[in-house]
Amino acid sequence: MDERKELFIGGEWTAPATARRIEVISPHTERPLARVAAAGVADVDRAVAAARRAFDEGPWPRTDPAERVAVVRRLAALYGERRDELAGLITAELGAPISFAKRAQVALPWSMMGALADIAERHPWQENRPGVYGRDVVLRREPVGVVAAVVPWNMPQFLTVAKLVPALLAGCTAVLKPAPESPLDALLLAEILDAAGVPPGVVSVLPADRDISAYLVAHPGVDKVSFTGSTAAGRQVAAACAANLTRVGLELGGKSAAIALEDADPAAVATAVRFSGMGMAGQICNALTRVLVPVERAGEHAEALAAALSGIRVGDPADPETEMGPLVSARQQRRVRHYIDTGVREGARLVTGGTGLPEGVRHGWYVRPAVFAGVEPAMTIAREEIFGPVIAVIAYRDEDEAVRIANDSEYGLAGSVFTADVERGLGVAARVRTGTFGVNQGYSMDPAAPFGGVKASGYGRELGREGLDGYLDVKSISIAPA
Repeated sequence: MDERKELFIGGEWTAPATARRIEVISPHTERPLARVAAAGVADVDRAVAAARRAFDEGPWPRTDPAERVAVVRRLAALYGERRDELAGLITAELGAPISFAKRAQVALPWSMMGALADIAERHPWQENRPGVYGRDVVLRREPVGVVAAVVPWNMPQFLTVAKLVPALLAGCTAVLKPAPESPLDALLLAEILDAAGVPPGVVSVLPADRDISAYLVAHPGVDKVSFTGSTAAGRQVAAACAANLTRVGLELGGKSAAIALEDADPAAVATAVRFSGMGMAGQICNALTRVLVPVERAGEHAEALAAALSGIRVGDPADPETEMGPLVSARQQRRVRHYIDTGVREGARLVTGGTGLPEGVRHGWYVRPAVFAGVEPAMTIAREEIFGPVIAVIAYRDEDEAVRIANDSEYGLAGSVFTADVERGLGVAARVRTGTFGVNQGYSMDPAAPFGGVKASGYGRELGREGLDGYLDVKSISIAPA
């Protein structure tokens, strides 16, 4: 079993202040994979102090943006060389199919680095603006300071890059806190950051349990928190940040709706739903989990979804042919099984799937992909975020009712509409209250486009120019004639 005894604090590999360890368990075999050092309170204090010094006294925030872009491009080059290693670690610790890990968990973040560097190169770091009173005004965009980046386990590299790279390009320093389920890829990223020439103190990586996340986000030395996680945890983070007037960006839960209009092809809708969330066994916040269909075509859509999901190859995530692996933990498996049982108990019709292990699987935290038909909007499986491979098919009478059902949710992260009429689809997109939306596709995260939610799905945006702006302050300088 692999053992990692050191933490990456302020650019140095150092012994932790605590004897606590995180045991990483394989979701496929249910056996220990590795044991890594777990950060404690004193380690957070050291990391924040290092980040504070590097920001207040070091060169990084004051370097020319072009120099920071160059460091990120070096980081991308080294990251690319270790893609297979990163993907292998993610498959082992999370149960992500290796094909999905290589594509979405690693190749996508890698390409994002270059795209975000391109955005930084074009960014208006300083501009002149004519003042109303005849004086020149200079606007400078400057880094916000020390960033606490708290990342969940489901898409660890994607979410880390979406936070850490814009922070670095802005000139911030950062303390990265990965989830206890996924410390191995984070520690490898620390090695790559070190090799890329990120200056001492600029980044620390602290695997730890959730109590340390709470301590970090409430730390008075932190200027901004970027958090991705559950809505319940997000409320706690927001309250902690409010106490210190720490700015915060929150990307939280979702219960995204796919609206199939009457002219939509059921097979195409089913393929999009399958693609949008099954690669991580439905453990993706913007997965399309509510499928809204015309009442007269509800049977067609349920059958198409059942065929698409029952055809998914479930099994060993290390097998290149596997399309869906296990859930991340026994607790997550119990949670998803509970929701499937609840759907049956409340009267929804289970078309395919169930709580048992998939055929041929004898161990691991697996659940068969499930499709429910006859789901009413008030049912538990239609309202609560399950975070597993469970699809609820809900029938509607007309477009207005479809929009009402889509909006009747505490969440507002993503959604989609499927139709042969793109202009009509854009009209539906304008009526559904979410931060992101797709027309004839599950929402695809483009590094050039901002991503984030509304309502209980959080606030703030990641990616795009807007994501970079989230790590910048605007200083206004008014100049009078000498």
